[in-house]
Amino acid sequence: MQYGFVKVCAATVPIKVADVKFNTRNIISAIAESHASGSRLTVFSELCICGYTCGDLFNQSALIDAVNSALGEICAATNGIKTLVFVGAPVVCGGRLYNCAVAFCDGKILGVVPKTHIPNYCEFYEKRHFTASPAENTVITVAGQSVPFGAKIIFKAFNMPQFTVAAEICEDLWAPVSPSLYHAGAGAHIIVNLSCSDETVGKAGYRRDLVKMQSGKLVCTYVYSDAGDGESTTDMVYAGHNIIAENGSALCETKLFENGLLYADTDLELLENERRRMAGSFYGSVAEGYTEVNFRTFDRDTEISRVFPKLPFVPDEGSELCGRAETILSIQSKGLEKRLAHTNAKTAVIGVSGGLDSALALLVTARAFKSLQKDPADIKAITMPGFGTTDKTKNNSLLLIKEIGASAMTVPIAQSVLRHFEDIGHDPAVYDVTYENAQARTRTLILMDIANKTGGLVIGTGDLSELALGWATYNGDHMSMYAVNSSVPKTLVKHLVKYEAERLGGNAEKVLKDILNTEISPELLPPDKEGKISQKTEDLVGPYVLHDFFLYYAVRRGFSPDKIYFMAKRAFKGEFTEEIILKWLKNFYKRFFAQQFKRSCIPDGVKVGSVTLSPRGDWRMPSDAVAAVWLEKLENL
Repeated sequence: MQYGFVKVCAATVPIKVADVKFNTRNIISAIAESHASGSRLTVFSELCICGYTCGDLFNQSALIDAVNSALGEICAATNGIKTLVFVGAPVVCGGRLYNCAVAFCDGKILGVVPKTHIPNYCEFYEKRHFTASPAENTVITVAGQSVPFGAKIIFKAFNMPQFTVAAEICEDLWAPVSPSLYHAGAGAHIIVNLSCSDETVGKAGYRRDLVKMQSGKLVCTYVYSDAGDGESTTDMVYAGHNIIAENGSALCETKLFENGLLYADTDLELLENERRRMAGSFYGSVAEGYTEVNFRTFDRDTEISRVFPKLPFVPDEGSELCGRAETILSIQSKGLEKRLAHTNAKTAVIGVSGGLDSALALLVTARAFKSLQKDPADIKAITMPGFGTTDKTKNNSLLLIKEIGASAMTVPIAQSVLRHFEDIGHDPAVYDVTYENAQARTRTLILMDIANKTGGLVIGTGDLSELALGWATYNGDHMSMYAVNSSVPKTLVKHLVKYEAERLGGNAEKVLKDILNTEISPELLPPDKEGKISQKTEDLVGPYVLHDFFLYYAVRRGFSPDKIYFMAKRAFKGEFTEEIILKWLKNFYKRFFAQQFKRSCIPDGVKVGSVTLSPRGDWRMPSDAVAAVWLEKLENL
């Protein structure tokens, strides 16, 4: 199992109602095709071996006998095929007929899972033929094999402990208390659903939401296999709407009325890590009475086709991005509103550099002031040109301040810093860390004193990416009285500024677009001969698009460095070489561990997403932790 990824398949094959031989041939063919593709799990639709719409033919011994023979034929056909397969079939137990999922692997029937909730409304009349699953598991004989029978069965791979599967059938998902609730509590990472859901207007969207929600609620992969047009008869039409969802997101789904095999690579390590993270609530009630059935899947790694988004913090372009941006900006501004109101602050003081982070902080502060019906002139926007400040960034700062309606103040820092150098005996011709950090601390001193003078709060501008890398001067830009960007990564900052630029329009949009096109820089070293920025952050610490990718999967998902490297190579193929990715991934871990002491004492800052490095909230890490284990994995690649 390559980094926890397992290929799964939801299969809808051509069937003819009550034509068991025809259906069996197609099921066997699809099993072989799925196995050849590298799928370790194949799920067919409800009662597909004979057809869900057989009606009173389910009471015919000839049909049941044909199904029994077909189960033996399918079992024999799986010999040598180490793929876990679920086929829908009517099965007799104790003189009663059950609507079941029959599990096969490598020439064996592993178990039979009967449907728990039997619908008997509208077009469904299942209680006329089928019995609900018994309360306790038992043992029955199917195709000459003695196997477990019951709703409480977990199928677990010997050679892949994370590969644990349980089944429910159609209506079980729609019911208020689904069997899958207990399956997940009992340890199943994958829930399969063999379904025969007829198509009506609007039902596909509801079905999709239901599957996604169940996978999110249960922190599982949900493989939903639906009946196709072969079931369409009399008053009902079936569309073969297969869906594979993982932890609240749909990995893929079929178009309606297109039968076939749907594949997805699901990440079982992701699910295991998420459950471990929320263990106290997830495993709050113990599921009892389960039977564990072991099987062995094939050992070889299969080709992973899953695509990993380059920007995990940023939704796709379009309406979702706009909606997300508006929500984030509202969260930031509302958090600041509360702090301003609670402290009875008269002003908000912001250092505006002409860069992205300070632009976003100024935009958020303007929103907060508008909501509080405070005069934007009480936003004290301070520009503090130093040794590395360029005309472009200074002018953009002043233009943006004007458009916001804030009060502009310019406090040059060069002479103050030079006097400070004299005091401590530093040569200003030496462009070292002292040269840079003295400027950052001088700026923070100015902001704090102006805040004291005007009865205000210093608004922090540093973002999540900078916190992760420790790219902040300790007790310099590291410090503020409330940090509005502290859980917003750099890649998301760009999209928020872009959204706000387009919302505001006019001259504000023009200056913000120019800021977006400016090199990211602390501007602490003198400009080049042409007066342009000479110090480029991404040349020093690496591309933020890579670091945000690393940050998300390291902190939010808890993945190992080698897995993140594997994913990054796929996500950034053609954009960065493998050597460049590995270089900056090593740099990420070195900096992330070495710079924790800065994060251990950061000021309050609003949480906007699922990743935050606040020591009071989501991330508690000792400042002296060692990165050796993580770096060793990268060195051994």
